[in-house]
Amino acid sequence: MLKLYTYWRSTAAYRVRIALNLKGLDYESKPVHLVKDGGEQHLPEYQALNPQGLVPALVTDGGVVINQSMAIMEYLETTYPDVAILPADAIGQAQTRAMAQMIVSDVHPLNNLRVLQLLKKTWNQTQIDVWYAHWIHQGFGALEQMLQGSNNSFMNAMYPCISDICLVAQVYNANRFNVPLGDYPRLVDINQRCMELPAFKDAAPEAQLGEVDG
Repeated sequence: MLKLYTYWRSTAAYRVRIALNLKGLDYESKPVHLVKDGGEQHLPEYQALNPQGLVPALVTDGGVVINQSMAIMEYLETTYPDVAILPADAIGQAQTRAMAQMIVSDVHPLNNLRVLQLLKKTWNQTQIDVWYAHWIHQGFGALEQMLQGSNNSFMNAMYPCISDICLVAQVYNANRFNVPLGDYPRLVDINQRCMELPAFKDAAPEAQLGEVDG
């Protein structure tokens, strides 16, 4: 069985949980608490599994470890293609990957746990909130503009793809930090449509029973 090393509130792990659920794949959840006791990701046994010391990490049926959420989702798409999380055409695939990378590469890294922990050493919470909101607005503003005129039910297709997976995880964080999203009605609508699907609801941070402890 697939094994997913995850943390309930990790944005990147949230993405992979959604992808696994959409594809209907059974997996064993292996929680790695990123905060308790200084962070279990720093323990030698986890560093041996993933030297980067981050989640998620997926152990395949063959025992191979894959890290980085985008790489994991691409692996799942190639290995388990019955339920697609990419459009069928080359242009659609490229646009999906581009929108996903806008979130994964340009928004999320500036707002992830490691960055926020560093900022807390010298900034107050108000300054951190301004920083967080700035990058959300910059990324979401561009995505909203790119989606204007699209008739797709989701960002790049009539079914949820990798781009939608990345969006939902980032909207969760934006809501957590009280970032107003009123300027992005298309993104909000797509997020709501996704969250009506069991694959997304079951992957949500609060749905990870036994992990929500801080």
